[in-house]
Amino acid sequence: MSTAKSFARSACAVANSLDIVGDKWSLLVVRDLLHGKSTYGEIADSPEHIPTNILAERLRRLEAAGIIIGTPYQERPVRYAYTLTPKGRALGDVLLAFVRWGKQYIPGTVTMGSGPAGSGAATKASNAHRARKTQAK
Repeated sequence: MSTAKSFARSACAVANSLDIVGDKWSLLVVRDLLHGKSTYGEIADSPEHIPTNILAERLRRLEAAGIIIGTPYQERPVRYAYTLTPKGRALGDVLLAFVRWGKQYIPGTVTMGSGPAGSGAATKASNAHRARKTQAK
């Protein structure tokens, strides 16, 4: 791990995590990348309709934080495909916790691309995560 540094508010892990991904949009961008989206246009087409100026800023911020990598796939105009780094993929556990909490406490919520609880990519990802943990033991 990196050495200790001075923090904006405190050394609290929750506060510092929120400083990076605690805004209204960043975790939704990570969600979309986990679900296989990779381009600016694909992410912009998400059901939440993130404003394009905010999407561009969040992509820059997530890249600066080492959560995503943008790789050019077209020269004129330059366009990028975005992928999650291992640090970014680790946020999948955070998103799964949000899915579980939302399904339990917010009636009518669904997982992305699915209907009832127990179906969809988030559940499949959760099952795959549990299988990896079991194999690691």
